[in-house]
Amino acid sequence: MEISGIISAIVIGAIIGVLGRLVVPGRQHIGLLWTIVVGIVAALLGSALAAGFGVADTKGPDWIEWFIQIALAAVGVSALDRMKSRR
Repeated sequence: MEISGIISAIVIGAIIGVLGRLVVPGRQHIGLLWTIVVGIVAALLGSALAAGFGVADTKGPDWIEWFIQIALAAVGVSALDRMKSRR
């Protein structure tokens, strides 16, 4: 993986993480770094799931892939927030 791929994964992960965090109601008790990590993981898993379902490459914007990624990020942010709040 090239440096540009790593940088774009971080940027896209940050965007996905923040969008996922906005979907979850209430205040989350996780930091920005954890939000980015959750976003990167959600972006990678969402891309893999979209490819598995055959909706990764569509004509125009890949709205279904974005929806999957944001939903996974919301689930990840919510799960991490619950784990952090129990401590």
